[in-house]
Amino acid sequence: QVQLRQSGGGLVQAGDSLRVSCAASGRTFGLYSMAWFRPAPGKEREFVSVVSWNDDFTYYADSVKGRFTISRDNAKNTFYLQMNSLKPEDTALYYCAAGRALVLSITNADYWGQGTQVTVSS
Repeated sequence: QVQLRQSGGGLVQAGDSLRVSCAASGRTFGLYSMAWFRPAPGKEREFVSVVSWNDDFTYYADSVKGRFTISRDNAKNTFYLQMNSLKPEDTALYYCAAGRALVLSITNADYWGQGTQVTVSS
């Protein structure tokens, strides 16, 4: 059983940077793949980024590739999404997720955070 708690959202201007965090409560954090999602037109939640359970693999949506970086710190039971060069189009309620399989889609997400708002003004 894993519980996810998010923090770090806020209001920034276009071009700024922001880091959002997802802290996990559980005994098997190091065995889970972690991912980030956000709402998108026509979708409940759109894939943003993922890191594998062993930290050997990361993947990013084309819309954020080169600007966002996902990372994890198992010692702190926390993983992060570092967002650079933010655009107004990045404005969304961001959700963290965890799963035993690689979380490339919501199908493989077993647990969800409560969401944290990121707003980018132009």
